[in-house]
Amino acid sequence: GLLQYHIPKQAVNKLVSFQCTPARDDGIIGEGRTTMGQDRVRPGSPKLISLQLLGSAIEGCMIQVDKKYWGGDEGASKLQWFLTRPDGAQREIKGATGLTYLIHSEDIDSLLCVSCEPIRIDGAKGPAAVSQLIGPVLPAPPTCDLLQLCGRYVEGGCLSFKAVYRGGEKGACIYEWIRISPSGKEHNLSNGEILNLASEDVGCRIELVFTPVRKDGLSGTPWHVLSDVIKDAEPVGLNLAIPGCCEDVEVVPEKSYFGGCEGSGGYTWFRLQNKLEGPGLPEYAQVLADSMIYIPRLEDVGSYLALRWVPTRKDGKKGEPLIACGSYPVAPAPPAVHKVAIQEVSAGFFMGEGQYYGGLEGKSKFSWYTQSPDGVMCLISGATSKIYRVTDNEYTCQLIFGYTPIREDGVVGKTVLSEPSSIIFPELPRLQKLVLNGKTVEGEILTALEVLPQSDAQLCTWEKYKKDVKYRWLRSSVPGIADLFEPLPLQRGCSYKVRSEDIGFCMRCECVVTDVFGRSVEPISITTSPIAPGFPKVEKLEIEGRGYHTNLYAVRGIYSGGKEGKSSIQWFRAMAGSPDLIPIPGEVGRMYEANVDDVGYRLVAVYTPVRDDGVEGSPVSASTEPIAVEPEVAKEVKQKLEFGAVKFEALRDRDRSPMKVQQQQGLGSLERRVLDVNRKRVKVVKPGSKTSFPNTEIRGTYSPPFHVEVFRSDQHRLKIVIDSENEVDLMVQTRHVRDIVVLVIRGLAQRFNSTPLNLLLKM
Repeated sequence: GLLQYHIPKQAVNKLVSFQCTPARDDGIIGEGRTTMGQDRVRPGSPKLISLQLLGSAIEGCMIQVDKKYWGGDEGASKLQWFLTRPDGAQREIKGATGLTYLIHSEDIDSLLCVSCEPIRIDGAKGPAAVSQLIGPVLPAPPTCDLLQLCGRYVEGGCLSFKAVYRGGEKGACIYEWIRISPSGKEHNLSNGEILNLASEDVGCRIELVFTPVRKDGLSGTPWHVLSDVIKDAEPVGLNLAIPGCCEDVEVVPEKSYFGGCEGSGGYTWFRLQNKLEGPGLPEYAQVLADSMIYIPRLEDVGSYLALRWVPTRKDGKKGEPLIACGSYPVAPAPPAVHKVAIQEVSAGFFMGEGQYYGGLEGKSKFSWYTQSPDGVMCLISGATSKIYRVTDNEYTCQLIFGYTPIREDGVVGKTVLSEPSSIIFPELPRLQKLVLNGKTVEGEILTALEVLPQSDAQLCTWEKYKKDVKYRWLRSSVPGIADLFEPLPLQRGCSYKVRSEDIGFCMRCECVVTDVFGRSVEPISITTSPIAPGFPKVEKLEIEGRGYHTNLYAVRGIYSGGKEGKSSIQWFRAMAGSPDLIPIPGEVGRMYEANVDDVGYRLVAVYTPVRDDGVEGSPVSASTEPIAVEPEVAKEVKQKLEFGAVKFEALRDRDRSPMKVQQQQGLGSLERRVLDVNRKRVKVVKPGSKTSFPNTEIRGTYSPPFHVEVFRSDQHRLKIVIDSENEVDLMVQTRHVRDIVVLVIRGLAQRFNSTPLNLLLKM
């Protein structure tokens, strides 16, 4: 709507037209009319209206050109950056022809500017313009524009880094290499510019911490870069060597491994006759072991050892095998001997022994010594072999064996002595067996007999060194079972008389032989079958008593033959010098009370043993000396016999009943009598009274069948028998009186009438 038009750049190369539409002030519009210019619009001369630099003059910053162009469409205007040094020298910055410029460290302390030559699109050039100077350029804070690791993340590799420093003149920057384990634990490794990866780094990550430092010491912010996980290298054996080898000394190969964590490698030891020359093993190589460490044996002495090693990683990956051979043959160990000892191989023979060590054994030397009880050691002359036979001189001493090892090449080792042997003694006197002589029957005597070995050594031992032989008798604890035995006290002899208490039990005899050195062997024994009861018999039968007619006599004897049953005893009287026995009626007990009838006779007891099963043994008898009168009675009798006549007071039982006498009180039916005896006759007189004269009731001589009877059941009673029709029972006050009466009558009959004693008794 203007009458003037400012032609813009967009109108260049275009035609300009003007259109006018008339309008009256009252608003009526007339017909419009257009006028077209004759020429196209041409561009103006190229020039720069303004040129300036935008940005901070600091190292590392980007400076940008801000310009305004005029003169048609701008073509490839030319830009050039200039650097003005502090000394005023100005120079072009090569390659700096863009609209932007990155300030470098070389630009510090300099001024920057840019020149621009405007160029139209059709190539027309305008006048060049130069911007104002900016600066001087200041250094930036120390920093790192780029940090990256270089190298392979493999064990044995070398890591370096690439860092782009910015921030003034570079100073002593700080580098820190850190190992980070899978657990996150950190371990500082190095401060150098490179890092050699070791086996310890396998499985971990490596971190580099780069701290930029300017020359003036100012530090920037640390930069971090982290590697990938370090991987294992391929397993490789770097070297393998075998040190000097000696018998029985373990050989540890010298080797170096590379390639991750080493696993259980494959080792194979070989024995070679000759030193290995080529890279491979000969066919005759003998396999010895498959372990890393090898201990050479005696068989290896003089040979070479070779080792084949297959390096193996922990995950089982194997590398190329290596083979090494020792520089020298296996040397023998110094000659030595171990476990030197003495062993008794047989009676009186000892053998020294020891384990030789140190190559092949040569002619080793042996020696023997004796050690006395007080510790003095003496060499046995001439004893130079491994076997030694003791003599009598070595008894009670100890033997010592000496072993001097000598190697095959003559090298002599140290003499080693054995521990002293036990004290040397001859063979113990032994028994081949023990036998019993005698029957295993009660009452029999068992006798132990020794059966000696018939070897010369044993016969010599028994002859020279036997001291004594001791016996012990034992009885089984349970009848009939030869299991447990109980010793019998005081039974220490070689013979034993079987007793009744042994019946049914087993007997054992133990024999122990002791030599003069106080040694004894284990007891040797023999056991019997169960003891059988013997034939019933009585031994050592005797009659005990004082020998007077008033004494009590008892039968004593030792019964044997099983358990005693109802054995029988019978008492007899016997005249001195006569074999005839007169039985005493009713006397069948072990005790017998003598009476006046026994005076002048021997008392004989006949004992018939009877076993409890009814078996009867042979009767055995025992007798006393002739029974004598009790001294006091004998004294009175002697006095009365010397007088030749004597009277006794007596009583007569009219009923002749002993029971009645006992039942009646006082005298009852008893009447006084006078017994008048002399050398020729005996008479019983009834004394006279006021109404009667004395009366002779019985009278007779001592001629047979005259005799006097006494009664065992009543010691006050006696009977005088003249013949079968004339007899009288009398009672006296005491047994003492009765015995005197009987002895006086019998004495008078024997002394003055020669009547035999046996006729004066009722037999």
